[in-house]
Amino acid sequence: MMSLLYLLLAYIVGSFPSGLVVGKFFFHTDLREYGSHNIGATNAYRVLGAMPGLAVLILDIAKGVSGVWLGKLAGAAAPEYQIYLMIAGGLIAIIGHSCSLFLQFKGGKGVATGLGVILFLAPVETAIVFLVWCVIVAVTRIVSLGSIVAAALVPVAMYFFDEPLPVTGFGLLAAVLVIVRHKDNIIRLLHGNELKVERVKTK
Repeated sequence: MMSLLYLLLAYIVGSFPSGLVVGKFFFHTDLREYGSHNIGATNAYRVLGAMPGLAVLILDIAKGVSGVWLGKLAGAAAPEYQIYLMIAGGLIAIIGHSCSLFLQFKGGKGVATGLGVILFLAPVETAIVFLVWCVIVAVTRIVSLGSIVAAALVPVAMYFFDEPLPVTGFGLLAAVLVIVRHKDNIIRLLHGNELKVERVKTK
């Protein structure tokens, strides 16, 4: 029963709409009305600025880290299953972010929350993937492209670093989820009209 409660808490934590709260509480701005209409860190930067964008990024990453940690607590009584429950906690946090309890089961694409999950499970691979993301975004100014490529790279990096099969399997599943959530971005990329990282006016 306690294990289920921890996993439920992972979903609730993942559901916390960081961007919406930061925008509305501190700036009286609903991110869903501007830019890409997304509540993630990228749109928070576009609409609110660098520091609010960074705050949303950190909060969303923390949701992923918290999900894995809660999964670890859920598996404390059964060490042989702990890695599976850690992965489940992280995955549930990503689902919470993408299908938020507080947003009528809508939400963001799960990239930053997924980053928090792999940061806990595979920190070396996370550093590599994040570096690739930074390079792509710096060159193209298109966050979605960096996110798609980085997501696809996650299971590859995990495989080459010989991570346990459950962790690599999670990396593959997370990559698929992130890429599927970016289907509209992929269409815009193919048509050459994807939004770049640029500030937008809210007035």
